[in-house]
Amino acid sequence: MNDVTSLRTDYAKGALDEADVAAAPHEQLARWVDEAVAANAPEPNAMALTTVAADGKPSSRIVLLRGLDAEGLVFYTNYESRKGEDLAATGCAALLFFWPTLERQVRVEGAVSRVPTAVSEAYFRSRPRESRIGAWASAQSQPLATREELARRFDEADARYPGEDVPLPPFWGGYRVVPERFEFWQGRPSRLHDRLVYQLKTADGAWALQRLMP
Repeated sequence: MNDVTSLRTDYAKGALDEADVAAAPHEQLARWVDEAVAANAPEPNAMALTTVAADGKPSSRIVLLRGLDAEGLVFYTNYESRKGEDLAATGCAALLFFWPTLERQVRVEGAVSRVPTAVSEAYFRSRPRESRIGAWASAQSQPLATREELARRFDEADARYPGEDVPLPPFWGGYRVVPERFEFWQGRPSRLHDRLVYQLKTADGAWALQRLMP
């Protein structure tokens, strides 16, 4: 086993104060995503999506944020994938953004629902043609005998839709995570990190802001 106990990081690039954050958590997240883009952070819109299967087993993978507003965070995938099956079973998910160069992370938890078909259609048509063909070719999360089989499926889909008019697959589209909780984390020296949580107050739909111990 590799010894990683000697690896040390002390965080000193920023601070997070209640007086400086946005009143709405989606606005604060948008601010941090923009700052990650400006800082040339790798894959600034990448987020770890954690789902839970019907049997209670969790799984995580990286997806890309493709929409953010007061209604929630949107990503796109195959509805018949493992993540799609989990979301159909439990209807909830957690997201994690991590920007190590900025010493920041954001955790989001909430319920999940599919976006309207028209929204998925508009996004699908904005993708490169090869990506649209790929969506048809891949039965995501299903066993694959060989790489050649996948290439054959791609060629078949390519021949089926020879022009730019590649339709939206019925098994593919967007999900919206409707947040109930956001946690913003900023690394600080001596492990005395800043953690600010926005918690949705269901009675009036407002957000309560709370600082947590690191």
